[in-house]
Amino acid sequence: MQHKANSIRPFIGSENFETSRNFYTDLGFQEVVLAHNMSLFQNDTIGFYLQDAYVKDWIDNTMVFMEVEDVEEFWNNLVALNLTSKYPSAKLIPMKSYDWGKECFLIDPSGILWHFGTFSTK
Repeated sequence: MQHKANSIRPFIGSENFETSRNFYTDLGFQEVVLAHNMSLFQNDTIGFYLQDAYVKDWIDNTMVFMEVEDVEEFWNNLVALNLTSKYPSAKLIPMKSYDWGKECFLIDPSGILWHFGTFSTK
């Protein structure tokens, strides 16, 4: 089967929809409001749907991987945003190196775990 897809957009939840909307805007995504309880957040060709829905087991088990061109530069930009001061429940986890490349981590105010990584070119 051939996939002629243009994008893939996961749905993620939020414990506090307004806080999460502000968080993702601060992270550099542009918001497109789709309904009072759902928005599309996008940047260039990638995007995801944020819902005003909180199911603890779902949130606690949601992870999103975003490949970035240069994870070290991305990490420096994340730190400069000072998100953990503005959003006390958010957490930044420093970069780790693996055989496949490097990644850093960000936990959003609801508990969604974001992986930002760059694959090694061997």
